[in-house]
Formats: sequence, structure tokens, C-alpha cells
Amino acid sequence: MADQTLDCKGMNCPMPIIMLSKAIKPLNSGQTVEVLATDPAFKPDLEAWAKRLGHAIVSFDTGDGGMSAVVQKK
Repeated sequence: MADQTLDCKGMNCPMPIIMLSKAIKPLNSGQTVEVLATDPAFKPDLEAWAKRLGHAIVSFDTGDGGMSAVVQKK
């Protein structure tokens, strides 16, 4: 269970990453954000963003309704 859920379904690049950046900023180290997205570019964007900033992608799932990722703040 994530500490926060962010619904970015229907948003296109770069909005899901921008929204995630804003949502993760006030969290404490170790807390998590679940991001729901439908943008096909979300996965590579998320991987690049997490690598650059040092956050961990705890899980990434793809389903009929889009994608779900849980990101842990460094």
C-alpha cells in the first residue's frame, strides 16, 4: 500500500512525471507514491527520472486500464 496515489490517466508526456515530481517532494525518505498512467512513454520516462534522481521503482504493472508504478523516495 503506497503512502499516496496519483492518478495521471489520460495525461501525456511530460505531465505524469511533472505531477510525480511535485507529489514526491514533500514526502519523507522511504515513503512511496503509486502512479496510475496511460501514456505509452510513461515507463521509459519514469525509469530515466528515477535513475537521474535516485528514487526506486518498487513495482511496475501493466493492465488493460494502463500502468501502475510504485516509486519510493530516496
